[in-house]
Amino acid sequence: MACSSVVKLNAASSSWIAGQQAVNQRPGSAARFPSRRVSVVRAGSYTDELIKTAKSVASPGRGILAIDESNATCGKRLASIGLDNTETNRQAYRQLLLTTPGLGEYISGAILFEETLYQSTTDGKKFVDCLRDENIVPGIKVDKGLVPLPGSNNESWCQGLDGLASRSAEYYKQGARFAKWRTVVSIPCGPSALAVKEAAWGLARYAAISQDNGLVPIVEPEILLDGDHPIERTLEVAERVWAEVFYYLAENNVTFEGILLKPSMVTPGPNTKRRLLQIPLQRGQSEMEATLNLNAMNQTPNPWHVSFSYARALQNTVLKTWQGRPENIGRTEITSCACQGQLLGPARKVLSRGESEEAKKGMFVKGYTY
Repeated sequence: MACSSVVKLNAASSSWIAGQQAVNQRPGSAARFPSRRVSVVRAGSYTDELIKTAKSVASPGRGILAIDESNATCGKRLASIGLDNTETNRQAYRQLLLTTPGLGEYISGAILFEETLYQSTTDGKKFVDCLRDENIVPGIKVDKGLVPLPGSNNESWCQGLDGLASRSAEYYKQGARFAKWRTVVSIPCGPSALAVKEAAWGLARYAAISQDNGLVPIVEPEILLDGDHPIERTLEVAERVWAEVFYYLAENNVTFEGILLKPSMVTPGPNTKRRLLQIPLQRGQSEMEATLNLNAMNQTPNPWHVSFSYARALQNTVLKTWQGRPENIGRTEITSCACQGQLLGPARKVLSRGESEEAKKGMFVKGYTY
């Protein structure tokens, strides 16, 4: 997903979650799963490092830059500015992003595609070393994509558990310290109980395997934006999915302090008639909408640190401005302000600098809501 929030679960919050019905007893499953308190289980030799990595990625005022697009998807983005999908062009574009001066002031982690993890700059410096020099944690996409889920209502499941342990060990040696696994749940398709269970179980197994190999797992139960449902329906499905995910995380002895929760934002379906604020949507949210939603979530105190993991919301303006030339422009400063709830303060000058008219639609004012 292009636009999501990242929630870091600390020791206090993991104890609280572990004591709730959402983990100990899934709704409607009392007979099969009697109520019990689940203790947080340590992840072995990597535990201390996992917790340290998670805290670093979740540091205040910073977030995650997601540039883990597959070669095919990256090719589509390059084609939009008239560039061929070659390794040289992909490397040049990712070098533009990863070598931005001062990037570490606003970005704490970068999710890379496997090709990028092993690439270097044109000067021969490894990308992972560029990130480390800016105090940015390198991450890696480890799933193998979505495929149809047999027996479901035209839904999908995420593949990639086969060989994940050995791949994760190699990624750790290359410098990666956290991982991403994207699975999805579709509201228009149900979601079916089978699809929810498959998504939750896959995330839990991936998380356990990642931690066993030194990688902090981003747990990403994405609720797809498609549909004409109201925001209440999105919340209902999200709560159901989150409860299932945390139940299986506990069943798989995943250390909560060593994960990053990446739930999709709870918004109405883009086609709902009840949506009062209309901002152009493609598959995900627009750059500005994602930033405004993030800012709104941080206007009041949260029990956890709420940050961002953005792809297009950080890249679109850069890509359109770059056009294959060596110039560079970024949106990291404005997004950093948003994850601190400060768009009405120091970010005013940023909002007026380099924003297109399309991006300015729906500009934030106090009391912004659907």
